[in-house]
Amino acid sequence: MNAPALPLTLDLHGDASLGAFLGLLAAHEGRKLVISYGGRLIQPGYHVTEVKAGSFVTLDCGGNPDSWRETILQVEDLPASEKTPEHMTVGRFLAILDKVAQRVALDPSARLTFEVGPAGEPMQVFDAGTVSIEADRVLLRLAARPAICKPRHRAEQEAAPACCAPQSKCC
Repeated sequence: MNAPALPLTLDLHGDASLGAFLGLLAAHEGRKLVISYGGRLIQPGYHVTEVKAGSFVTLDCGGNPDSWRETILQVEDLPASEKTPEHMTVGRFLAILDKVAQRVALDPSARLTFEVGPAGEPMQVFDAGTVSIEADRVLLRLAARPAICKPRHRAEQEAAPACCAPQSKCC
């Protein structure tokens, strides 16, 4: 049997879809799901408080329209308790999302966003950064989502060398 060496770390590039993320987790249901955000590890009693499925239609500061679908997982960072003495398993996390999907249409191609924070504190917005598959846990490292000006970002991308352009031989 050829199993990959652990830990195995996968970079989600901060732009993961719900379906890609859930597919990645599916093979690891027995492991604990631990989340790292804002320089801290989430406490063992964390709770998925809400799952939001949204469609956004926007107009950026350059007058450019945009639209996308997004799934937002809201997570409250809580200490361990008698009911939740340790981090939930990947299987439990997947079961929660499956239960949501029975009542709310979740688009697998939707952008995945996390809203996370301790009880009584403001939520912070994060993207999925990296996932490390370890012997007994899956460590999801969230990445802070920076504010961007889309027109300026597009202009910077267009000015960058076109190494991976369709006719380029370097990629």
